[in-house]
Amino acid sequence: MAELKYKRNFCIVAHIDHGKSTLADRLIQKAKIIDERQMKNQILDNMDIERERGITIKSQAVTIPYHARDGHDYALNFVDTPGHVDFSYEVSRAIASCEGALLLIDASQGVESQTMSNMFMALEHDLTIVPVINKIDLPSADIPSIKHQIEHDLGLDPADAQLVSAKTGEGIDELFEAIVLKFPPPKGDVNAPVQALIFDCHYDDYRGVIVHLRMMQGRIRVGDTVLMMHNGSSHKVEQVGIFKIKYEATGALEAGDVGYIIAGIKTVSDVRVGDTVTSSENPAAQALPGFKEVKPVVYSSIYPMDSNDYEELRSSMERLKLNDASLVYEKDNSVALGNGFRCGFLGLLHLEIIEERLEHDYDQAVIFTAPSVRYKVLLSNGEETFIDNPAEYPEGRVREAEEPYIKASIITPSEYIGSIIALCTEKRGTQSNMTYLDEKRVEILYEMPLAEVLFDFYDRLKSYSRGYASFDYEVIGYRPTQLVKIDILINGKPVDALAQLTFKDNASKHAHTVCARLKNEISRQQFKIAIQGAIGSQIIARETVNPVRKDVLAKCYGGDITRKRKLLEKQKEGKKRMKMVGNVELPQSAFLAVLREKEE
Repeated sequence: MAELKYKRNFCIVAHIDHGKSTLADRLIQKAKIIDERQMKNQILDNMDIERERGITIKSQAVTIPYHARDGHDYALNFVDTPGHVDFSYEVSRAIASCEGALLLIDASQGVESQTMSNMFMALEHDLTIVPVINKIDLPSADIPSIKHQIEHDLGLDPADAQLVSAKTGEGIDELFEAIVLKFPPPKGDVNAPVQALIFDCHYDDYRGVIVHLRMMQGRIRVGDTVLMMHNGSSHKVEQVGIFKIKYEATGALEAGDVGYIIAGIKTVSDVRVGDTVTSSENPAAQALPGFKEVKPVVYSSIYPMDSNDYEELRSSMERLKLNDASLVYEKDNSVALGNGFRCGFLGLLHLEIIEERLEHDYDQAVIFTAPSVRYKVLLSNGEETFIDNPAEYPEGRVREAEEPYIKASIITPSEYIGSIIALCTEKRGTQSNMTYLDEKRVEILYEMPLAEVLFDFYDRLKSYSRGYASFDYEVIGYRPTQLVKIDILINGKPVDALAQLTFKDNASKHAHTVCARLKNEISRQQFKIAIQGAIGSQIIARETVNPVRKDVLAKCYGGDITRKRKLLEKQKEGKKRMKMVGNVELPQSAFLAVLREKEE
């Protein structure tokens, strides 16, 4: 084991698409811990979906050996972090397990909203920050401007900034030296009681759960019994080691190390990210700070396209849950769609990832209902309850309702500010602050309902700003709202899977959109079909699917008008009878048209 002074623990934080995974590739390639033939782009991104979309979902760790210019061998523990706002708790735990952070800034894009929020998160954990300007090989790279932003926006010394191109490998040697010289070595007493922070975990089919640890104090060896301080479970350690892309067993982990333990844990739900691991025989006096339960933010129901596939979907959900502790689900049932699951997600990206994994990895054809947030409802009898499913909404018994609000930070070039303010105002946002970062860029802070961000907000923000605006948010609590439930009726019968909870003033627009889409999808019958949106007994939107008519007058040539009228009346009576007994079959495409597409 290397001495503490020859260890460095660091992470790379950045906005989405600023090149974290590519820089990690270059560091790993330079250290030659993996054969050139096995080297591939985004080496730390294991899932196909991460490669396809170019995003990091699960944080990874790797120990990089480095022979410095001072002649000593160092062990550099690099913790890779996701960049997306949905996974900010995982990012905070990964940051807490390091002493230093490389703050990566794109040489052509500059400082963006998540660059700032990640930097503040790193500062909260007292990390040493080294700014790194990436993509210097691009023709559009503007290094003097970026250095000005580093000093002006972030308050860091631009002279410390490392210039690299993760794509070509330029500047990587200097970056390695900066990691050794500028980041402090870890602190910790090997002989103290064990204290280790769980910053991640994942499921292996053959070994069970592999727990990713940062050792703060003490030493863990094979055969020790460890205790998880928050959930109180104890496990016997079967294997201990470090990450070198593959697992490398070392027999022990000491204070300052980043590594893994395997202890026969069956599911990821048994391990909480942010929990403290200690020894059962000699436990630590207190847990490490910062632990919190990760709570879902967005809710949606999942149903199989074919109701016979329910069992397959259930086993797929169980296997997904093994790998993703933040996925919360319970059984759900719909008259229109049969058996399914009500699920909670960390955010919209998390929902999309689960949807894609079900379709790609498990070959499931599924329907997701419209995403909703969790509302706090005070009933007329004084009882308080939380509701995320429109089917559970207690109509007529609600005294008042509250919805979750977010604090949104948007950084945009100043020429797009008018349309972005109009968008945020339309989404019921109230502006809390506006700061000009320099002549060209503005940071706007808004407080707005989370429900408004679920539909089309991000897409419209990007299109209004031509892709230049960046967006970051955090949930700040509940505020009063006027909540209503919209029911969609087909021929007077409600379709439970299409019901939605929404803000009262938006209800009419929502209902009209859904009715118009259904009109295009429902095939014409022998009778007239009414598609209605209703709040309680009040109809707020209507579309009509006209009937298919047989020309009953074809055989009448000439003759008295009463004869024709008699035939038309007879046809009208028949259609009336048919409407009473006829059922309208809603095709799957109708659900998909309403639920899949974003709001217009």
